[in-house]
Amino acid sequence: MQLGLTLGYWGRGMPADLVELAAVAEESGFDAVWSAESWGSDAFSPLVLIAARTKRIKLGTGVVQISARTPTAAAMHAVTLDHISGGRVILGLGVSGPQVVEGWYGQPFGRPLARTREYVEVLRRVFAREAPLRFDGEHYRHPYDGPGAAGLGKPLKIMTHPLRSIPIWIGAEGPRNVAQTAEIADGWLPLYYSPFRPEVYADSLAGARPGFEIAVNVTLRVCPDVEEALWPIKTVLAFYIGGMGARGENYHTELMARMGYEQAARTVQALFLAGRRDEAAAAVPSEFADEISLVGPVERIRDRLQAWASTPVTMLNVSARSAQECRQAAELVKG
Repeated sequence: MQLGLTLGYWGRGMPADLVELAAVAEESGFDAVWSAESWGSDAFSPLVLIAARTKRIKLGTGVVQISARTPTAAAMHAVTLDHISGGRVILGLGVSGPQVVEGWYGQPFGRPLARTREYVEVLRRVFAREAPLRFDGEHYRHPYDGPGAAGLGKPLKIMTHPLRSIPIWIGAEGPRNVAQTAEIADGWLPLYYSPFRPEVYADSLAGARPGFEIAVNVTLRVCPDVEEALWPIKTVLAFYIGGMGARGENYHTELMARMGYEQAARTVQALFLAGRRDEAAAAVPSEFADEISLVGPVERIRDRLQAWASTPVTMLNVSARSAQECRQAAELVKG
């Protein structure tokens, strides 16, 4: 099992130990470090700093939002970082949700699967650098010839030669989105995955490309009291299930329902939307929070890691926040 360090996105400012933590992760045997974005810090820039202080660890965007950049702009970012790092980039993509896409990026959210498929195809063509880019899609057109066009667009080939075809991983939740990811991408970044419920995604992953990888974010915390360790996980779950979307349009709520917790998911969402956040967190079943996490005494975590070993998951991403936690995670997961 590979091991990744997830740094997430920044709050008010840059975390003081961000680069040092990534360097310790590399020294401890981690395989990748992941940077994210929402509507604040971007995912690429922190990885440039980390690239300068590391030599081996892979640098993943987990994830960059496709509405934030045209596919050619994302390709330029990825190719540049891949050169800076000596070929260590994993380009993680995601569509985000309508609240962010339309509210922050000012772009229409419609047809996310079709947009993702076209986005990936443009990226593949840029990385291949076989010919000047021509693409006539519904969502992306190169050269652009739509309303407002000057009619002077020229097919171009990226000037900086890509070191390789950069691997593309996609953050996906819905069954059709996951199935498309297995078809067109090199890896998948699920939000929630339970090693005890492989049937939830089995059909969607049936058409996976050869060498397809899966990296799952899990909370790993050594703690004598399991319920105590689960409480902060429940508060985050309540926020995503209740607040990261609207009633009837929340992918996280629907995913929890598909994982066997439909009534609890609806209750959590209703409480959160009513402003009763503590009650929403308390309504998250401990069983659900526990099966997508690795918490408790060391021996319990080691025992539950066996369940992950029998899944198609290839990497566990943990949010270690100190050198000690990095080394502890490496010892538990890598052995």
